[in-house]
Amino acid sequence: MKNQNKFNELAEKPVGRLLASYALPAIVAMTASSIYNIVDGIFIGQGVGEHAIMGLALTSPLMSLTAAFGAMVGVGAATLMSIRLGQKDYGTARKILGNVVLMNVAMGLMLGIILQVFLTPILTFFGASADTLPYAHEFMTVILAGNVVTHLYFGLNAMLRSTNRPKLAMYSTFGTVGINLVLAPIFIFVFKWGISGAAWATVVAQLCMLIWQLRLFSNKADFIHLERSTLRPEPRIMRESLLIGLPQFLVNACACLVAVVITRSMSTYGGDVAVGAFGISNRLIMFIVFVVVGLNQGMQPIAGYNYGAGHMDRLISVVKLTILFATLITTTGFAVGVFFPEPCVAVFAKDAPELVAEAAHGFSIAVLFFPFVGMQIVSTAFFQSIGMAGKSIFLSLTRQMLFLLPALFILPHFFERPTDGVWWSGPVSDAMASILSAVLLVQQFRKLRDRQTKLAE
Repeated sequence: MKNQNKFNELAEKPVGRLLASYALPAIVAMTASSIYNIVDGIFIGQGVGEHAIMGLALTSPLMSLTAAFGAMVGVGAATLMSIRLGQKDYGTARKILGNVVLMNVAMGLMLGIILQVFLTPILTFFGASADTLPYAHEFMTVILAGNVVTHLYFGLNAMLRSTNRPKLAMYSTFGTVGINLVLAPIFIFVFKWGISGAAWATVVAQLCMLIWQLRLFSNKADFIHLERSTLRPEPRIMRESLLIGLPQFLVNACACLVAVVITRSMSTYGGDVAVGAFGISNRLIMFIVFVVVGLNQGMQPIAGYNYGAGHMDRLISVVKLTILFATLITTTGFAVGVFFPEPCVAVFAKDAPELVAEAAHGFSIAVLFFPFVGMQIVSTAFFQSIGMAGKSIFLSLTRQMLFLLPALFILPHFFERPTDGVWWSGPVSDAMASILSAVLLVQQFRKLRDRQTKLAE
């Protein structure tokens, strides 16, 4: 069948061209999404005020937590989809799509309700002050109201990539970003909705593109599509998807915990200005990281398919190429952060010199080990893409829990400005995690080559 044969290119097309065809749409989409996050922050900073930017920084842990559950379903199911397509198990592949919808609806609804009920005490625990709490609460109330939409949108976008439609996934992201960029200034500056206007723009944009995604997956002419028979809970598929997606969940859950510690530490040592500086710096850092994540999103279907098909040489080649490009991306981020930090952060709050100075200082420190971070990020995605959840979980946990979290508690006591200890915790943990990732990656490559030799005999 023509629809089946389109998956064969994953095993036959030259690896470089294949990675480009998959990764470029994902990179462009993630870059566009990251640019929106930055522009959104600029809209809030210029249209609402510096306290709104500080309040927005306090939502980072909650955003990481909701993303953790969404990624566990979306990334896990997408990886499982790629592996099953590589094994030519098309019946299971169709059921995976239906179960993604069911899991995202259930998880998005449950999480949105629970977090909404306890929103005020959660934000207060994160370090919200009387000045910043109203802004953080107003923003998250809207975001959590649309949590089901957000989960479904990201889950189906992952399905588009894993079913050999990376360009459609890119168009979906473009659509969301475009609608967002149109609605946010209207809601903030024209309707005077304040910070909630930015949140409403996000939810409405995702809803529009979710409707489009559902139409795409309802097309019966496509080999992998939604139908009533696939919208039935399959415990085995759910269990496998969640297990494979567990590393991504842990990455985001740990990011939530770390963000809580950072916001509380910044609030304790430097007040609202330090919290706001972290929020600005973090948005810029995530811009760099998201580009690498886009690269990973292009790599993972290729890696998963070829692992499932037993083509270990192609698997190793695509991972090496991904690491090379990831390193170029993060090294560029390092150069920008070290040499041009102030122009980067000034666009968020030009009338708040103290906030700009602290954010520029922190950003220049945070990127110091970035030339090696690309390899570390790709390594975690690589182990996940071939279904080795244990190693991916290990790498995810060690960077955040074993290295970063202790550093956040210890290093502030060794600096005259305790906030510098918080800033330096990032590059210290990046260095340790990168060394560990390199060791595990080399070991796994040796095992894959041995397996390839045995398969050839």
